Amino acid sequence: MNPRSLRRRAAVVVAALTAGAALTATQAQATPTRDVLTPATKFYVDPHSKAAKQALVDFGNGDVGNAVNMAKLASWPQAEWFTEGTPDEVRGKVGELVHRARAVDRTPVLVAYNVPGRDCTQYSSGGAASSAAYRQWIDAFAAGIGTSKAVVVVEPDGAALLPEDCGPTTDPTGELTAARIADLAYAVKTLKAKPRTVVYLDAGNVQWRPVGEMAQRLLDAGVRHSDGFALNVSNTHPTDHNARYGTWIAKCMWYATEGPEEARGHAERCAGQYYSAAAPNDGTPGNAVSSTDPTTWRWTDAWYDQNVGTPPADGLRHFVIDTSRNGLGAWTPEPGKYTGDPEVWCNAPGRGLGPRPTADTGVPLVDAYLWIKIPGESDGSCTRNTGGTIDPEYGVVDPPAGTWWPDQAHALARNAAPRLAFNR
Repeated sequence: MNPRSLRRRAAVVVAALTAGAALTATQAQATPTRDVLTPATKFYVDPHSKAAKQALVDFGNGDVGNAVNMAKLASWPQAEWFTEGTPDEVRGKVGELVHRARAVDRTPVLVAYNVPGRDCTQYSSGGAASSAAYRQWIDAFAAGIGTSKAVVVVEPDGAALLPEDCGPTTDPTGELTAARIADLAYAVKTLKAKPRTVVYLDAGNVQWRPVGEMAQRLLDAGVRHSDGFALNVSNTHPTDHNARYGTWIAKCMWYATEGPEEARGHAERCAGQYYSAAAPNDGTPGNAVSSTDPTTWRWTDAWYDQNVGTPPADGLRHFVIDTSRNGLGAWTPEPGKYTGDPEVWCNAPGRGLGPRPTADTGVPLVDAYLWIKIPGESDGSCTRNTGGTIDPEYGVVDPPAGTWWPDQAHALARNAAPRLAFNR
């Protein structure tokens, strides 16, 4: 482990202990909430969603085909994002949402997305001004939920894109990264202290961090105090790929905390999506195996069979998967079209809605498929690193991150796999 990593881990431990002490003094032990999210759970549908409003616009324009598709889209539950505001404002908005959901006996899905320094100054940059401000905001978020039922996804990209990942000059001492880890842990514990709140800490997606690295980041950020983690938020990777990745992460965390004595504290030893029995290369995508070709993952499965075995069912963390636009899988640009990073994650063209939101997945450890990213909202003004302002895939300047984009919403609904129908 290099000196920088050692400094970061030491700082993380100190920050986590500090955060834990503060929480112990002010909060009760988290209450199990498995009864809140069961296969029979019905999620809240906002009758005034952006898709519902778009259906009216399309119908008024005589565009009946898109109007019907938007009405179908609007009939399915989608998450509500909270990204800014004062503590009083977020408390009021969260409280209003859970009240509406409670009135119709449905469970809302909320996203807390306001951690300081989020998204490394990229398209969705922003967040609270400080850790103190963020914790006040989280306190208010939790207060807004109160005793109502809620599913909360905590900070998309928050653990997968730490300050230390933003560049060599962003966090040279590791202090910002330690603060991020402590903030995430605080958010998880604070939200989980609510009696009927199910909490999932975001863990990126199958094409990002190696399994062992992501498992350790989740452990550092307090995932043990949550119900589990979330995958594929705002991304297009196939559902089954993420399910396999999430299962490895869950097993890796058990291995590094409850497994053989020699394994404890060593999540980095876990095989991941880049592992090859012939030439292990976790953390070096593309060398020995393909992280997009599951046929090469047989070595990874075999490693877990041999080294982890079958952990007790109650010893593994569960997870949820965002299927809001992964029906056709990930986008791959034409070979040679771009010389720089084509930003395959950013407003990927030609994609479609994926599996419908449900808590009845039939997949071990997968608690729900959710539409966490709101279908039809832009990821930002993607340029595919061409140096201009136009997105060459669309021939326009993409709307800013979080802005409703009718053309994208229409395409996602039109390309849905399975085909889009009304939620009955």
